[in-house]
Amino acid sequence: MTDFISLPFYDLLQEDGHVPRVREKLPPLVAGVRRSILEIGAGTGLITTSLAQWTPAEIFALEPSTGMRGVLLSRLSERAELLKRVTVLPCDALSVDLDEPVEAMVMINVMYALEPGYRKRLWPVLAGQLEPGGLLVFTWRDGGAPAPRPLQEDGSRQVGRHTYTALSEIVESSGEVCKARYLYRISEGDKVISEEEFVGHAYRPVRETIEEELVGAGFVLADAPEGFLSWRLARD
Repeated sequence: MTDFISLPFYDLLQEDGHVPRVREKLPPLVAGVRRSILEIGAGTGLITTSLAQWTPAEIFALEPSTGMRGVLLSRLSERAELLKRVTVLPCDALSVDLDEPVEAMVMINVMYALEPGYRKRLWPVLAGQLEPGGLLVFTWRDGGAPAPRPLQEDGSRQVGRHTYTALSEIVESSGEVCKARYLYRISEGDKVISEEEFVGHAYRPVRETIEEELVGAGFVLADAPEGFLSWRLARD
């Protein structure tokens, strides 16, 4: 799985990125969930805590990154009521094994990290952990991989005297896969204090590919707002 994330930048930039849109559009999709939710790729818990506000469900927050889990657990420690309702799972999604099927599954900004072979193996695993008729919902960007482009700024935040800036470029692109380079820079005025670079592959399958994979794993397409895909596990 691909990971382009610099942990110190994550919360700073995501609150100005996809998180506000998710908080606007996701609540109606999970409004009927009462018993349990599996959140795959919970990250630092920005959406985990929102899920706990929107539903009374028990939440299983799966996050394989040690650094991300550390922030997630710190966030939960500030909310005593959530420590009893959120279970943090340190495993990979292919290894998830819950005591009973959950009512809903949520994946926010995860698809880009799932290489095709991994993704195809994942859907049957998730189907086995979801109750019949249960919900699978994830953020979605259609159109295949983006075309190559030069380095550009993705976002910037000021923290005291320092500026935290994220930049990215698409080095090459073919089909659903692209090679991307991310640069995370901390600066003070014109002085660069530190830079951290990540290079790897990201994935953006077209909708027809995802539909074929999920239908093959027993899912049925449901209604969802722009920027999401929603599925239900078929009932026997």
